[in-house]
Amino acid sequence: MLTPRRIEIFKAIVDEYIRTAEPVGSRTLQEQYDLPYSSATIRNDMQVLEEMGYLEKTHTSSGRIPSTMGYKFYCENLLNNAAGIDKRMELAIRSAFDVSSMNIEEAVHHSCEILSEMTNMTAGAIGPDSNTQCLEHIKLFPIDTRNAVCVFITNTGHTETKNFHFEDDVPFKDLEACTDILNKRLQGVPLAEVPGRMEDIKPDLCSVVHRHDLLFTAFVRAFVKFASESVYFSGKDRVLYQPEFEDIDKLKQLMLMFDDTKVWRGLDSSENAVAVTTTKGAQLTLYNDLAVVRSKFHVNDTESGELMVVGPSRMNYEKVVNLIDYAARLIEKMYNSGGESSNE
Repeated sequence: MLTPRRIEIFKAIVDEYIRTAEPVGSRTLQEQYDLPYSSATIRNDMQVLEEMGYLEKTHTSSGRIPSTMGYKFYCENLLNNAAGIDKRMELAIRSAFDVSSMNIEEAVHHSCEILSEMTNMTAGAIGPDSNTQCLEHIKLFPIDTRNAVCVFITNTGHTETKNFHFEDDVPFKDLEACTDILNKRLQGVPLAEVPGRMEDIKPDLCSVVHRHDLLFTAFVRAFVKFASESVYFSGKDRVLYQPEFEDIDKLKQLMLMFDDTKVWRGLDSSENAVAVTTTKGAQLTLYNDLAVVRSKFHVNDTESGELMVVGPSRMNYEKVVNLIDYAARLIEKMYNSGGESSNE
């Protein structure tokens, strides 16, 4: 049975392990947390908590560490809702939304950089799914015969800019003809389907565009990149400083995950994944020794994205949850105000 005393002891163990990354023993709890219980009582309760599945014993120490079940209970029941974030961190996150110098996508990426720096972990953003966003319009701006800037616009108003560099001269009239064909054939097509549709359009390009080979290759590469760039990460190297990822095999597995955008959209359904809703409302996925904290932001009535922080299951959940929730709410304000941040 989880009595108030055992919950108090359990919370102290989790807090201490998050702080030190070292297994926690009864003596440490008495010295660091001034618990009004004898060592024998604490040891007995730690044994019970282990038998209940909330704690685990390591092979190298007599101390205990939280289990996946323990982290789940901790995040669902023991986080401090009222903790908030300090003014310095609040100001730093708000600075990411300086609309005079960046658009919304840039602000989201910058907020990931700030979250990564503040948490010393990897931070990321998942944009609206490319299966739900459709291509609305393409604009191509020639710079010279070998360089152009292409702007893709979706049905939600999201824009993406790509720089084209051609290995040979491409006449301006070819650029115009190619853009006209693509706009006619691809308007309303989901982004994820656009690269596949390009093969169907190739005969049309061949018939009217002289340098169709160069333009076809450039657009296919751009569309593939556009459809896959909905997942962005900052601070991937920060996992190198976490003791949990000193194991080379674990590190390789995580790096492969960073390169697979599908993994992050379907993480909750992965084998061995444990999904948790924190007391703050943020979503947490525990996956082996990995923890992913996510907070959703809504672009409009039908589309949404997510901010996330990726790190070891031994992370400061209270700090991370409050930081990521604050950043997600600011992004929502920015979208809902058409790109203008609130000064509230």
